[in-house]
Amino acid sequence: MVAKRSGAQSKRARPGELPRPVQEPRNEPPLSLERIVVTAVELLDAQGIDGLTMRRLAERLGSGVMSLYWHVDNKEDVFDLALDKVLEYRGAPEATEPQEWRAEVIHVLEDWRTSMLRHPWSASLLPRRALGPNILGRLELLSRTLSEAGVADADLNVAIWSLWNHVMGSTITRASFELSDDDKAAAQQRLTGLSERYPTIERSRLLLDSDWDGTFRQGLDFLLDGLAPRQ
Repeated sequence: MVAKRSGAQSKRARPGELPRPVQEPRNEPPLSLERIVVTAVELLDAQGIDGLTMRRLAERLGSGVMSLYWHVDNKEDVFDLALDKVLEYRGAPEATEPQEWRAEVIHVLEDWRTSMLRHPWSASLLPRRALGPNILGRLELLSRTLSEAGVADADLNVAIWSLWNHVMGSTITRASFELSDDDKAAAQQRLTGLSERYPTIERSRLLLDSDWDGTFRQGLDFLLDGLAPRQ
């Protein structure tokens, strides 16, 4: 991400022209980068990716559109900043004893997934955005924790991408798989009628399983079992 311009800077005036100060409505707090980003997150939560435009953002801020460009470069810049904002990691709760590596990894990944489920638009933005300091900080923490636990450098990238894929896949599936109980029951009933062709998934009642949190955690345990250092 590129460094942001300070709101204290002013754009250069044309020869013979005095710079015009940016005037914000008196009943609104001063415009700042932090306020723009927080408001952008609120707009994305309310209206999704397609709902964020610079005009709508300015309206929510009680500001003029051009005033935004003293703090951000464009809408893509706003997406990058909003995404990184919601992926901030504040760390695990303080423990009286040092955490075992596995517990730290689980906390980082569960917090990551929870953050994206709280802001569903983030899962669709993350794969195609510049990686900001917060997500890079998570990846660095995961890599360091796994490395200190004994995962070889040659296996580290595979481990990180496998965990990334588990979080992303779980989040996107959970956010998009919105079937009602009646719909799921009807789908399972149709599957029962096809049990000769699909006996295993019919027997496991796959289409009725909605334990998203339990599935995520157990799948994570499977991955971490494979990453555990060999004795």
